[in-house]
Amino acid sequence: MIWSLAILFVLMNLVAFFHARKFTHFSVRKEEKTKDAQELTLFQKLKALAFGIDNPRPVHSALPQQAYETIVLQSNKRIECWYIKAENPKGTIILFHGYSSDKSLMIDRSNEFLKLGYNTFLVDFMGSGGSEGNQTTIGVQEAMQVKTCYEYLVKQGEANIYIFATSMGAVSTLKAFHDDVQGTLKPKGLILECPFGTMYKTTTARFKNMGVPSFPMAGLLVFWGGLQNNFWAFGHKPIHYAKSVNVPVLLLYGEKDQNVSRAEVDEIYANLQGPKQFKTYPQAKHESYLLQYRKEWVADVAGFLSGTL
Repeated sequence: MIWSLAILFVLMNLVAFFHARKFTHFSVRKEEKTKDAQELTLFQKLKALAFGIDNPRPVHSALPQQAYETIVLQSNKRIECWYIKAENPKGTIILFHGYSSDKSLMIDRSNEFLKLGYNTFLVDFMGSGGSEGNQTTIGVQEAMQVKTCYEYLVKQGEANIYIFATSMGAVSTLKAFHDDVQGTLKPKGLILECPFGTMYKTTTARFKNMGVPSFPMAGLLVFWGGLQNNFWAFGHKPIHYAKSVNVPVLLLYGEKDQNVSRAEVDEIYANLQGPKQFKTYPQAKHESYLLQYRKEWVADVAGFLSGTL
């Protein structure tokens, strides 16, 4: 029995190790991304559970229709950005994408912000699009890239800077405030969509979506993911980072979100220290809210922006 338990323990750690590697390092091979858990057969679920989920490196699926400038910034990694200018702009909004995404998937939001009279600055995090490498740290190292983009626009003389960030981008933004001990990160406001509460909770949600128990594999996956990427993943807690945010925030959430619970965003909202608003969309999942709630989203965002000017 002791030998059986030891072998089982080793096997579980091997599975977790490979899962963590695939989760934080996108494949550079041209392969199809593993489907959502709800679309997998039982055999496909078992294969994904044993060997990890295939995540091809995110590449641009479109280009802006407007004239844009490509900006390359050196942060902790080299990152690529698109700068789109509006006529008589009210300010500039930096857009940060989510996990396994890239800045081309922010074009739809960028178009709405441009209509509202704002420049947009679309960013590829490390490992995505035109930026360096194939690694992602789910918001840990990306936090430095948030600050780098903000500081670049400050040096360009922009006084009215806002941040729009979704999912992992929202987590990265919250951590950027937590890490900003000197208090130099001072945008006019933040628009944050569906940030997860802790690294452990978002990992357990992945197991829940596949209909399998999360214990003990979720904990092992978090442990190995952090170890492989040189950070303590159990300490990656946006619910804690939110306590460092004292600028105006509009927090958005889809009530049908399968990856982030209402309890997580409620705790983040409670911990925000500055002026804040919370809006939810009843039928939205972990997705772009423009898909089902374009008019409502535009109205919510426009109202927040006009109130902070």
